[in-house]
Amino acid sequence: MAVVGLGTMGAGIAEVFARAGIGVVAIEIDADALGHGLGILEASLAKAVARGKLAEAQQAEIWGRIRPAASFSDAARVDLAIEVVPERMEIKRQVFAELDRVCSPEAILATNTSSLSVTTIAAASKHPGRVIGMHFFNPAPVMRLVEVVSTVLTGPELSAQVADLARHLGKTPVQVRDRAGFVANALLVPYLNHAVKLLETGYASREDIDTAAAAGIGLPMGPLALLDLIGLDTSLSILEVLRGEFGGPRYAPAPLLRRLTDAGRTGRKAGRGLYEYAGGARDDHDKGGNEAAPSSPSTVTLIGSGRAAEAELASAVAAAGVNVTRNPAHPSDLIVIVAGPDEQVLSAAIATGRGQQAVGLHLAAAGLVEVVSTCLTGQAHAAAAAALADRIGRKAVRAPDRPGFLVGALLYPHLADAVRMVQDGYATVADVDTAMTLGCGYPHGPFELLDKTGPAAVLDGLRGMQAGYGDPAFAPPPLLAEHAAAGIGFTG
Repeated sequence: MAVVGLGTMGAGIAEVFARAGIGVVAIEIDADALGHGLGILEASLAKAVARGKLAEAQQAEIWGRIRPAASFSDAARVDLAIEVVPERMEIKRQVFAELDRVCSPEAILATNTSSLSVTTIAAASKHPGRVIGMHFFNPAPVMRLVEVVSTVLTGPELSAQVADLARHLGKTPVQVRDRAGFVANALLVPYLNHAVKLLETGYASREDIDTAAAAGIGLPMGPLALLDLIGLDTSLSILEVLRGEFGGPRYAPAPLLRRLTDAGRTGRKAGRGLYEYAGGARDDHDKGGNEAAPSSPSTVTLIGSGRAAEAELASAVAAAGVNVTRNPAHPSDLIVIVAGPDEQVLSAAIATGRGQQAVGLHLAAAGLVEVVSTCLTGQAHAAAAAALADRIGRKAVRAPDRPGFLVGALLYPHLADAVRMVQDGYATVADVDTAMTLGCGYPHGPFELLDKTGPAAVLDGLRGMQAGYGDPAFAPPPLLAEHAAAGIGFTG
């Protein structure tokens, strides 16, 4: 087989094939780029040897299967060629024109594009039936997912053949049709973009958004930190492709995302993005001053609706040495309203007659509390509630008194996107969960998360968001409403 383009991704794909016992022609027209790519490959194999993951004899065998080349003619006898060049259609078309010229008419021509139309690439080929998408994820030697993307022109057996090849490589294939973003990017990038919108509108702070996603949803990284890792410019370009195909507000890039990209703040690779990076490490130094941290109150008035969360919070607060009262008329420093994500804190705060002192607390997940301020809540009391959360051993994130608070505001639209994908017949529930766990590192797929939260709860959250904002992006998919009405999940 041949790999065209030996950047980080191309070098990784070459390593994957060589590790599987397949000879690789590594093509890079530019001599410096070829040397750089071989250096990436060499460093990757050396690291595997140093970690005991690979024997030196195996390293030598893998190297023996890789043949560097600076000409397309070296791909004349391969039965598969995969291009891994920059995400620009004109460059990919040039590469495919060269492969058309030198490769056998029976050779499979694959593109590793993550966002461009495979159909457009195939249509320009002399043999469009042999063109297919084979989208690996970075780093290719580690990530197990390969999206196998067929077009309306793809030969009838080709998708299954390439999926079998992916399994031979030790990967898990997800077979889909050509559609913008495929599965993983079509779900991931709008979620990241929504997080930027929450930040720029002042809905929540940068740190709280990332903490809510990690501690509240259980994702390996917050969306803003992940954007910096992926590259803001890369995510912006994918959003443009998604918006061009699907339209609608869900795919409209957040203005802040575009401004930061225009300013060169593209993420870790630029040393600054949504966060600052010093020496490659994120700089989390608090530049806001040296104000003393607020102290936890000694007494709180606890108001709830009798749910298990109320008893849990009361027990935790009492165990931390804080007096708990149940009388809103008690002259305590803080009134805590135990809230659910489908409840409004404001009405309960008004009912106390002391709205300035009233703060909502939502036990969003094990170890995480959402501190919910209303339009009446005083800043000092919100700070005291956050200090109380810390005292009972839970992380605190601040959220406005709006549908879903913060965790739900991030999660519910993301899950709705996944349901729409299945509703549209584009992918199965298993395909979606496989793509997001193996391709994006989710510990649980979107449908596992949806069933854990409950279809009815997600439906209520989306309806509340749609009613509160009038944004069609939050409209619940009919399939979700059906499952909620039937009382059934998606993964059972």
